[in-house]
Amino acid sequence: MGENSIQLFGNRQIRTQWDAEREKWYFSVVDIVEVLTDSADYQTARKYWNKLKQRLREEGNESVTNCHQLKLPAADGKCYKTDVADQAGMFRLIQSIPSPKAEPIKRWIAQVASERIDEMQDPELAIERGYEYYRRKGYGEKWIEQRMQGKAVRKELTDEWKRCGVQDNQYATLTDIITKEWSGFTTREYKEFKGLQKENLRDHMTNLETAINTLAEAFTTELSKKNNPTGFAENRTVAKAGGKVAKQTRDNMEAQLGRSIVTRNNAKGIQAPEDK
Repeated sequence: MGENSIQLFGNRQIRTQWDAEREKWYFSVVDIVEVLTDSADYQTARKYWNKLKQRLREEGNESVTNCHQLKLPAADGKCYKTDVADQAGMFRLIQSIPSPKAEPIKRWIAQVASERIDEMQDPELAIERGYEYYRRKGYGEKWIEQRMQGKAVRKELTDEWKRCGVQDNQYATLTDIITKEWSGFTTREYKEFKGLQKENLRDHMTNLETAINTLAEAFTTELSKKNNPTGFAENRTVAKAGGKVAKQTRDNMEAQLGRSIVTRNNAKGIQAPEDK
């Protein structure tokens, strides 16, 4: 399984996956179609792509045969197989869709590919670009610092899960267990609570929500290192314990604050103001 990430084309989110073995990006076809056709939502873009795919297949167009499926995150936080194409394949598909955004998005795809090669040669560039990504979206420096720290903690946790024999497709379930323990919501329920769809939940957490979530994952990692669980069942127990400790911290904080830390605030309510 490759490394999933969300890339921004303007204010549009494009799901991507980096294949380290082949050293290339794969892009979600539906997400690119959504941009090119200026679709109102994901379902509209998906219907457009399904019709186009059928027509191209009937014409014997190689663009379709060069597409394959990878698991990418969906609106509910889980990963499902979806059509993807690499840079060359995506360029061929774009030619089949009349759009004034065709050339701009081709340049964007090329830039994404180029930046990854640069980051492989200089890893600090990836961190710098992460900061810049959130600054462009309007977040304040304090929130960005916490978010980047959370990313590092998350990476350490998934590395630990891998060491303990957890399968890639089980990460989302373990994450749900941790999140449910401290917040009372699964990832999907939490997103619905905040009025989110395809957006990344963690990009819509307040400073305190981010802090508790990071604590939950950091403690789960340390507990795993101590207990050395093997397989999903034992890691499930550790995940539940990690989330429970974070819930105790949340309860103590809320008792002193006199309000809930889990809020409906999304990015519109947490960009910049919390840093003041």
